[in-house]
Amino acid sequence: MNPALKPSQRAAIVGVIDPQSATTVKTCGWIAAADFLNFMAIINVGALSASATVDGKLQQATDSSGTGVKDVTDSDITQLTKAGSDDNKQVVINLKQEDLDFANGFTHFRLSITPATAAALISGTVLGFDPRYGAASDSDAATVDEIVS
Repeated sequence: MNPALKPSQRAAIVGVIDPQSATTVKTCGWIAAADFLNFMAIINVGALSASATVDGKLQQATDSSGTGVKDVTDSDITQLTKAGSDDNKQVVINLKQEDLDFANGFTHFRLSITPATAAALISGTVLGFDPRYGAASDSDAATVDEIVS
């Protein structure tokens, strides 16, 4: 680790689920796991209605089209609910490359958020850490508009 590097050179935004009120599954695009050694997915929820629930997890696939999609083992979050006082909370899911089923060709992953029962305000961000080559910001998602230093 080089402390002289700016944070945007060490971490990149590689996947996003835009903020929205939703009642159905929302996912980010497929992310190539080979670009970074480590990843962190962040799920955000706003105020939940009385019966709303929110689940989240990571899924893996053998290519950027989602072929053979299956869940990443042990990536499911504990369900967020109004009764659980989970309004305006965040959940973090850590992922290392070796958490994917590379032996069977699983090279891509995505974040999946499932609001159910009633609408919930959700968003998600996936960050890539420890790039294999170059500055992390070289691999930022196309939606990253600006980096201010």
